[in-house]
Amino acid sequence: MAENKKRTRQPNGRSSIYLGKDGKWHGRVTVGIRDDGTPDRRHVERKTRAEVTAAVRELEKQRDAKTVKKPGKAWTVKSWLTHWLENVAPHAVNDNTMVGYGVAVRKHLIPGLGAHRLDRLTPEHIETFYAKMQANGSAPGTAHQVHRTFRAALNEAVRRGHLGKNPVLLAKAPKTGDYEVEPYNVQEVQRLLKAADRKRNSARWAVALALGLRQGEVLGLKWEDVDLEGGFLVVRRSRHRPQYAHGCAEPCGRKAAGYCPQRRRTNPELSTTKSRAGRRAVGLPEQLVDLLRAHLKAQEVERQTAGKRWEENSLVFPDEHGRSPSHRRDWAEWKALLAEAKVRDGRLHDARHTAATVLLILGVPERAVMGLMGWSATAMAARYQHMVDAVRADVARQVDGLIWGAEDDRLNNDDGEAGAFDSAP
Repeated sequence: MAENKKRTRQPNGRSSIYLGKDGKWHGRVTVGIRDDGTPDRRHVERKTRAEVTAAVRELEKQRDAKTVKKPGKAWTVKSWLTHWLENVAPHAVNDNTMVGYGVAVRKHLIPGLGAHRLDRLTPEHIETFYAKMQANGSAPGTAHQVHRTFRAALNEAVRRGHLGKNPVLLAKAPKTGDYEVEPYNVQEVQRLLKAADRKRNSARWAVALALGLRQGEVLGLKWEDVDLEGGFLVVRRSRHRPQYAHGCAEPCGRKAAGYCPQRRRTNPELSTTKSRAGRRAVGLPEQLVDLLRAHLKAQEVERQTAGKRWEENSLVFPDEHGRSPSHRRDWAEWKALLAEAKVRDGRLHDARHTAATVLLILGVPERAVMGLMGWSATAMAARYQHMVDAVRADVARQVDGLIWGAEDDRLNNDDGEAGAFDSAP
């Protein structure tokens, strides 16, 4: 018994078990190195030797699996999300994504789960939170955005050793809700392009329907990105919806910062596109090259007419004074175009769905479609369901023939391509 009470010194780094003067069994395990370079040696105590031995073995198991939590005050969900949002996420994503992260964290996650200790959060806590969100009227898409934000934040906590496993990965994600996408068929696209011919910046809508560029990508497009001789354009940047903060010294009484008389913008107008996949070269159908040439000449006339009122920004689709039009104005012009062309109502983003579906139905290889549309994952092709220079040129040729070709045998050939497109879901 006397031997059991004696503490045997173990070689450096080895775990030790001993009976202390307090009558309890103690164990010490070296699990790594602290930030200051000293050994991170953890202590456990139990009533019996068997219990402390099991606790020591569990610590060693966690050490070997690299799942030991870091020392110091335990993170709460609130403290970790706040740190992640302010210090980690901004270095990895663009400003638009940060806006979504901020809403998910501050409006939903912190009020709903913030008081939990991070290392004690369970999938059941998270699933109950999702259910309450939807019961309180949150849209399925909002709940799923919160889920994706939480997953990203806790993945980073795991990577940094603050959490052993990510409970969000085990929780059942909320259903997104199905928005039934109905791409425009060939006849509708042709009517839209005919109506656009009578409007200013008509090529803007041809770019949307034939190439599938996002709204921000079109509004951020500059002439330096367009090679009319080579027959392609390069998507490099995107224009953001403005975000504002109050700039008033005394409270102006306006709840929304966007209505403050001294409002100040908090995000940049332009930034590089959201991912490496988004920065891409896109082949231009021959007809679209002609439209852009005519558009460039019309813009030069506008520049001369505006004189000193013109602001030179080299934008492909500016307003009448060279400035980038607002997202809202661009959206309103799309709605007016639909009405004039007598085409069913649809979101501006449905033009992007239309372009993706055209390419998939043409049989363009999925990897080429990914390059053209700026997708970063093959799952995006399944979600829509409806590059090298050689492939890029071939894509441009096929789109040219489908959209701008006359309504002749190509729309009723033996292969049934037009029929498949017209009946696309």
